[in-house]
Amino acid sequence: MLEATSGKSGKGCAVLSVAVVGSGPSGVYTAQALLRQSLVPDVRVHVLDRLPTPYGLVRYGVAPDHEKIKSLQNSLRAVLEDDRVAFVGNVGVGGPDGVSPARLAELYHAVVYCVGASADRALAVPGEGLPGSYSATRFVSWYSAHPDVGADPFARDALEARSAVVIGVGNVAVDVARILARGADELRRTDVPPAALGALERSRVRDVHIVGRRGPSQARFTTKELRELGALPGARVLVDPAELALDPAYTAPEEASGAPVLPAVVRRNLEVLRGWSADGGPVGGASCGAGAARRIRLRFFLRPVELLERGGRVAGVRFARTAPDGAGGVLDTGAYEDIEARLVLRAVGYRGVELPGLPFDPVRGTVPHAAGRVLRGGSPSPGEYVAGWIKRGPTGVIGSNRSCAKETVASLLADAPALARRTAADDPLAVLRRWGLRPVEWSGWLSIERAEAELGRSLGRGPVKIPDWSGLLAAARDEDR
Repeated sequence: MLEATSGKSGKGCAVLSVAVVGSGPSGVYTAQALLRQSLVPDVRVHVLDRLPTPYGLVRYGVAPDHEKIKSLQNSLRAVLEDDRVAFVGNVGVGGPDGVSPARLAELYHAVVYCVGASADRALAVPGEGLPGSYSATRFVSWYSAHPDVGADPFARDALEARSAVVIGVGNVAVDVARILARGADELRRTDVPPAALGALERSRVRDVHIVGRRGPSQARFTTKELRELGALPGARVLVDPAELALDPAYTAPEEASGAPVLPAVVRRNLEVLRGWSADGGPVGGASCGAGAARRIRLRFFLRPVELLERGGRVAGVRFARTAPDGAGGVLDTGAYEDIEARLVLRAVGYRGVELPGLPFDPVRGTVPHAAGRVLRGGSPSPGEYVAGWIKRGPTGVIGSNRSCAKETVASLLADAPALARRTAADDPLAVLRRWGLRPVEWSGWLSIERAEAELGRSLGRGPVKIPDWSGLLAAARDEDR
């Protein structure tokens, strides 16, 4: 039998013990919403994470050269340093070596799952599994030093490939293309780990193709991300005016009778693309942009149908030429185009992963819920909640998680009187240790930060991420340094 909390504070208010699973933006915003509410003044929040490091995709998903977005860690840090919050890293939930949702529910009055959408969507085309073909998610994790990636899976590809294809036209696709086209001297000022930096420094990639099956008006990148491509030293961006002209939004002026008014971001994107296409001519020729060290070719209306093979690894991508169907989609024209590449990265979206012990909708890739309350058999499951991408799917930007978290916390607070009557452990961390886990607390994370600063100093750089589990855990245990 677990020791229970008293359920009351000195003020006579219910003490609410909440576990938030996931320390990325959705998890931290959930903790923040719990701290800022006034309905239940006494709240204790444990923010759990499978990794020994906090911040989720802000640490492991934001490109290293996006310093402004990465600075969001400072605001997340302020929440995790609140006296009412405890970071509990190195505690998996739902996996074979972690804690089941059922057992976790024994320790807290409520559990909010903010586990994101960690899988990538597949292309589902022949050859996708060939060596040299990867998800953009894995590539991002590599240069972001995610400990699950391991040693250096992209070193050979970066050294051998002269041409890379990035399939997808969202911000992730733009990020990975920018990293491939950016000089290593600039990345040396970031926290990219030494192995990845060395591979990118030796990279022979000179042509990066960003390819979408639909037109530029339907691309998902933001204008800021798009413009950054044109600001890369030693790189030239090429856009085929003929592919732009296929898009009805490009050719139909807004003032024309009956023409739809385009969203502001689409108008801005088209203006940027027009500027890059001003030289005219197709972008497929090797002579295009010959004066630049690297070329970034933005392609549209090409649908991947097969990854081509040579010598047991990927050698290129075969695309079907598409055209607008008049209803917002595209149709195949019967024409095909091959683009040579020994490195292919798919960036066609994320997908939620089932957490054993929680219900899961395999079609939507989310946990069934009602305003954040987890549904089991169609009914709310007492004490179980979701927020973030595992709740609503991989949509929106980082800031979208704030309103999502607030909705979930509102549901939790409405349930608070009933939740406070549930049994919770006085010291959940002690129970986790008895169960054989080794939580990394905030002091351990601070030790990792110091170790990364020392690593950077030894390399003549700023802080550099430790890229492996053993190194992170060793640093976390060395709290007295």
